[in-house]
Amino acid sequence: MNNNKVNKRQKINNDKSKKPKKKMKTWKKVILVILLILLIAGGIFAYRVHKNGGGLSGMLATVVGHDENTRKSLGEFQVLLMGVSTDQEGVSLTDTIMVASYNPNSQRAVLLSIPRDSFTGTNVKKAKASDKINALYNLTKDPMETVEAVNELTGLDLKYYAIVQTEALIELVDALGPIEYDVPIDMDYDDVTQDLHIHFEKGLQEIDGQEAEELLRFRKNNDGTSFPSEYGDNDIGRMRNQREFLTAVIEQTVKLENITKLGSILDIASRNLITNLDFNVLKDYLPYAVEFSTENLLTESLPGTVPNLNQTNNVSIFVVDEEETAQMIKELFYPEQLAEEGNTVDANTTNTSTSDSTTTSSKSNIKIEVLNGTNNGKTLQKLVNELTEKGYNVSRTGTTTSTSKTTIASKSDVTDTIINDVEQIVGVENISNNRSETSSKADITIIIGKDYE
Repeated sequence: MNNNKVNKRQKINNDKSKKPKKKMKTWKKVILVILLILLIAGGIFAYRVHKNGGGLSGMLATVVGHDENTRKSLGEFQVLLMGVSTDQEGVSLTDTIMVASYNPNSQRAVLLSIPRDSFTGTNVKKAKASDKINALYNLTKDPMETVEAVNELTGLDLKYYAIVQTEALIELVDALGPIEYDVPIDMDYDDVTQDLHIHFEKGLQEIDGQEAEELLRFRKNNDGTSFPSEYGDNDIGRMRNQREFLTAVIEQTVKLENITKLGSILDIASRNLITNLDFNVLKDYLPYAVEFSTENLLTESLPGTVPNLNQTNNVSIFVVDEEETAQMIKELFYPEQLAEEGNTVDANTTNTSTSDSTTTSSKSNIKIEVLNGTNNGKTLQKLVNELTEKGYNVSRTGTTTSTSKTTIASKSDVTDTIINDVEQIVGVENISNNRSETSSKADITIIIGKDYE
């Protein structure tokens, strides 16, 4: 009897000791299955990331459901940006008008300023203030009227617009954090009627939202001085300052640490923008925007002239040059077409035929900016061609106010040999030289005067 009891206890103990082992074997199987599933899923995800180009861009594209054909199917994104000042009651003048484009395949982007005084009427001699492009939105309250006017001036086929009000700009810059920006000049302006006070020192600074509004509205100082001619004074300088600040904003937006802020940025945009954009379509471009470098950003302003007031019914207007504009639009938006025509100029071309390779290399490292201070667009292209043929890097071209005398401004560390060589290429006697630090990012700025042939 006692033996039977002992045997039963042993059997019970043996059964108890076997059960945990079975459970452990079962859990091991479950964990292995989970790990296998994760490995397969991870492998599929990694494969899709690779097919989508790899890196952060490929990962984001995969997360939002894109495949390797999505990017190819995306065309160039183009939109007309309009900055509307709301500080004057009942008046909504578009102080900033700019065409923005982005191509996710070539990773090229463009910011093209439209001068706010651009004439949209039919007779310059009978010009009215309402004929200026910045008045269209205030008169019609229809943004497409401005879009169509820009299309007429440029030959583009823009379909989308985005009106950015002051509040949106302030909120956007604050969301990104202060923007590091190299303020081109000392700014000192006050307008008590608009409660507008602009005070900046030249140099690298951190700009918050409120300061961004002030910076972008600056045109001239209290004493009447404006941006220097090598930068582009008055409205030309103002537009350039706007483009360069937006370039800094773009550069900070696409930084890795700001990717997590894209949701809040889109939220700010959806709440503050007046636009006909479909934000669901816009989101398709975001995974590829993280690859973008501002080195691939082209910035320009429409070329043209400011006629004398006695020719324009005493109304200050900007008359866009149709021929120069057509050429500029090809260069900025249709480089492939221009290449087929054989008219492109490679700004990084070096003169390989020269026997002095060291001189050629140093030339290619010099960034030259050429601003046209004449009414003839062909003179600009002529000088650009001559400089690039000699191996110089023409990093930027543009227009500035009309001037009779050609000027060369350069940074203090540019050698006399280079300056003398550039002077010979320009070929103008008695060139005005300025060897002090320029407000431009270029090493040398050439302002073409009417004395240039």
